[in-house]
Amino acid sequence: MAERADSGTASSVKADVTWWSWERPGRWSRGRVIAALSLLTALLLAFPRLLPNRPGHVGSLLEAFLPWLGLAVVPLLAGALLRRSVTALLSLLLPLAAWAHAFGGLFLAAPQPGERDLVVVQHNVSDVNQDPAGTARTLASARPDLIALEELVPAALPAYEKALAPDFRFHEVRGTVGIWSKHPLSDTRAVDIKPREIDEDWSRGLRTVVHTPQGEVAAYVAHLPSIRVGASGFASARRDESAHLLGRAVAAETVGKVIVLGDLNGTVDDRGLSPLTSQLNASERGFAFSFPASFPLARIDQVLARSATVGRIRTLPATGSDHLPITARVALG
Repeated sequence: MAERADSGTASSVKADVTWWSWERPGRWSRGRVIAALSLLTALLLAFPRLLPNRPGHVGSLLEAFLPWLGLAVVPLLAGALLRRSVTALLSLLLPLAAWAHAFGGLFLAAPQPGERDLVVVQHNVSDVNQDPAGTARTLASARPDLIALEELVPAALPAYEKALAPDFRFHEVRGTVGIWSKHPLSDTRAVDIKPREIDEDWSRGLRTVVHTPQGEVAAYVAHLPSIRVGASGFASARRDESAHLLGRAVAAETVGKVIVLGDLNGTVDDRGLSPLTSQLNASERGFAFSFPASFPLARIDQVLARSATVGRIRTLPATGSDHLPITARVALG
């Protein structure tokens, strides 16, 4: 009886050891569909513009949430284990490598701060924010040189002005966007980024020159139109048109160094923003998902620069807005 028990145990151990044996029949031939899906996921992560933008701007929709595509590995792994397929398991290395190449650098340490860095804060404060003074204090706690705000409504503007006045002597507001600065501002003007289909009074862009100790910097503050996801797809035509107008203004800018701050209602991967993002650089450190504040899924609030480098970008504590504030150091050297 003892010999039989030992024999049964040995057989069980042998079965467990050989369950994933590379030589077992079918381990390589099964799981081809999972392997194909892994390859497709890797291709979309590495080359998202392979997906056409028509119909419904599906390409922009993918790019808006591109980092989350990496989660496709979880059901693919489950399928590979259920199929007991070595081929499927090895294929998962493709999307993992593609994700690491696209987004792994965002986890790396930021460069050391420099004396020529400009600290900036960007925030859509929300037109229904019930605590503008508290919001202003949260933004000022980051000790920035510049603060860019969107969705400024007339009723809340005095509260922001009063709360920020002690630390920010200079500010400009055009329409519903504004900028507060520790350094003098000049040549401020509204920037027309209104889509043709909008008839009502609509002013969401400004440009000013910031006179920093390191020289002049042209600063743009913008709030591009919202996008909607519905049965017809990703409705971004107005946003894309506004991005084209803003990109044209930045391209014509004569000041060498440029910083663009704003709620662009899109990620830096979104091809709809390419008229703007193609001529500017974004942060290569930090995810800083900013929207929605209750469960951030994407960073649609941006800090972009020309002839300057945007350092690590991070979020600040939540305010009375449905967006989280973001902050970054911009190296002007």
